[in-house]
Amino acid sequence: MSASQAVFSGWMEIPDSTVLDQCRQHADEETLAALVSQYAGTLYRVAFSVLRNPADAEDAVQEAFLRVLRHRDTLDEVRDRRVWLIRIVWNIVLDRKRRAKTRPETDDVAELARVLPSGGLSAEQIASAAQHHAHVLACVDRLPVKERQVLMLSAFEELNSVEIASVLDITESSVRSRLFRARNLMAELLQHTRSLR
Repeated sequence: MSASQAVFSGWMEIPDSTVLDQCRQHADEETLAALVSQYAGTLYRVAFSVLRNPADAEDAVQEAFLRVLRHRDTLDEVRDRRVWLIRIVWNIVLDRKRRAKTRPETDDVAELARVLPSGGLSAEQIASAAQHHAHVLACVDRLPVKERQVLMLSAFEELNSVEIASVLDITESSVRSRLFRARNLMAELLQHTRSLR
């Protein structure tokens, strides 16, 4: 073996820790960028469904990704990143909601319209959809907390009962029974408000 081969072979066996750290950091940045790209919209919808304030929802999503960055060493152990991220943002928004109970929620139609699809709709249709959206959210807000939580995760984020159980740390049967009650209560609330119009 030549001297240059020995040096090269030695370099391959004992890699420079700085190079490895840089490679890991680059991989972490790429992974986080992919997570942000794939799940930021979902996390924003979860946060907005609870906080009803765009700026607060955006802050909650940023905080969730900062927590992911701090715990990036455990990313490989996570089986379902979508559910894991939703659980993180869910806990963040519930903490914020508890801390800011005195802050009024916004019912501004323009803010609600921001989260509605608007492709091909007239201004009147967008306003009508936003008002309907606000009405449905007002009915959701009238549900008991446990039923409201499962309904939001099921209807707004389309999580299944296993995923909801994981996010809320409850059993699947509890999810199913709460969802059943939530749907029945929503039907009653919507019917009642329709009859008042």
